[in-house]
Amino acid sequence: MEYEVQRCTRHCAKTGRELQPGEAFFTTLVDEAGALVRHDYACEAWTGPPEGVVGWWRSRMPDATPKKAQLAPNDVILQLFDQLAEQPDKADMRYVLALLLVRRRVARQEDGEIDDEGREWMVMYCPRRDATLKTLVSMPSDARAAEIQDELARLLYAGE
Repeated sequence: MEYEVQRCTRHCAKTGRELQPGEAFFTTLVDEAGALVRHDYACEAWTGPPEGVVGWWRSRMPDATPKKAQLAPNDVILQLFDQLAEQPDKADMRYVLALLLVRRRVARQEDGEIDDEGREWMVMYCPRRDATLKTLVSMPSDARAAEIQDELARLLYAGE
């Protein structure tokens, strides 16, 4: 079974007070009409787990830090992968992007292929699209790898 638990509300369920960065708090999960509902409590409002609770734990609010860079959604990465198919001079970037898709489990690597010209092709299955994706295996040089990394960071990451 898989349950989806809400994110922290950042407010005490009893007092309504906002939980501050670094502050300890308690969380309960309660079955309400067949759905797991999360309630967060400031330590001073905590009197122990209520009756019928499914689970509870103590946590700490994360410190206020600048947001980390966020990678673009998987559909955007797949779209870039498709666009790079039309740019043979960027076959190495497309290959690196394919490796990223496998690492993020957007696609599953399958057995590769060798074409009539002796070139190796990476074959992947993408459940999201219910499609087979292929790209030429094109390992970039160290210098080119750094360029690819910079370009993909510029194209796929937002925020800092």
